[in-house]
Amino acid sequence: MKNCTIPVFFSSDDNYVPFLAVAITSLLENASKDYNYDIIILNTGINKENKKKIEKLKNNNANIKFVDVKHKIENIVGKLESRLRDYYSLSIYYRLFIPSMFPEYKKAIYLDADITLIDDISKLYNEDIEGYLVGAISDEVISTDERFAIYTTEALGIEPKYYFNSGVLLMNLEEFKKQKIEEKFIYLLEKYNFDVVAPDQDYLNVLCKGKVKYIDRGWDRMPNVDDSFDDDNLHLIHYNMFAKPWKYDNVLYQEHFWKYAQMTEFLEKINSFKELQSEEMIKRDNEGALKLLENSYNIAKSEFNFKNIFERDNIDFS
Repeated sequence: MKNCTIPVFFSSDDNYVPFLAVAITSLLENASKDYNYDIIILNTGINKENKKKIEKLKNNNANIKFVDVKHKIENIVGKLESRLRDYYSLSIYYRLFIPSMFPEYKKAIYLDADITLIDDISKLYNEDIEGYLVGAISDEVISTDERFAIYTTEALGIEPKYYFNSGVLLMNLEEFKKQKIEEKFIYLLEKYNFDVVAPDQDYLNVLCKGKVKYIDRGWDRMPNVDDSFDDDNLHLIHYNMFAKPWKYDNVLYQEHFWKYAQMTEFLEKINSFKELQSEEMIKRDNEGALKLLENSYNIAKSEFNFKNIFERDNIDFS
């Protein structure tokens, strides 16, 4: 298997580099030595010092490189930025350009930087997604919250149980190119630029609808209390939304994050984030969550959303 290379993509900016280091460390500590790994960090200008620290994580099985995507987004950056919330950065969109930027790969994994792996990433890569656009995991937050469920149904035209989280993706890059997903995304962005709750994620859900292989949610487990989940099936923790162990105490599965954080050069920096927490910041997070819910309701009731505009203009990407 040594001649098989698994490409794993992340996107980041300087602010998220400490958590990226934890994610990569956890990936390599658990990765099978039967494979080689190309770890590619999509960015638009991470500083040299941070790059050097991340590059030090590579080993005999793994290569790490940084790829600037500035040229891919320069013509649409204004529209991309116009729908960002204060807790998102432009880096969330970079995954959409992987198929056209990396023609050498037929298949790839994309991971958000706020994850921690406790299992071998090659198991996810070896999932068969022939004929699908992505292998992905149903979003726990959406499927368990009635208010978000209304949003996916009324604004996106997607049943909540089929709405996937874009932070962990097994991407069929050949199928993405064949079905012109990047071109469709840019078309929708330039023509409509919909207001959305999760910018890249909502577009991907709409564009991939009906062409998703749903993978066991242990590969994108969020730190939400759920007695029905068997921790024996836990493979990857995604500290999604506001449940960040570097911000709060008593986050479910936080021990896995701190285990790998201690192996990085960024432990002191990561600890400093928690020290900066204050009542004001906690209040801001709570207000952000409420604002997110309010916005989801408003978009669901709007005439100008994916579902209504697709019906009005007879748009069918199936």
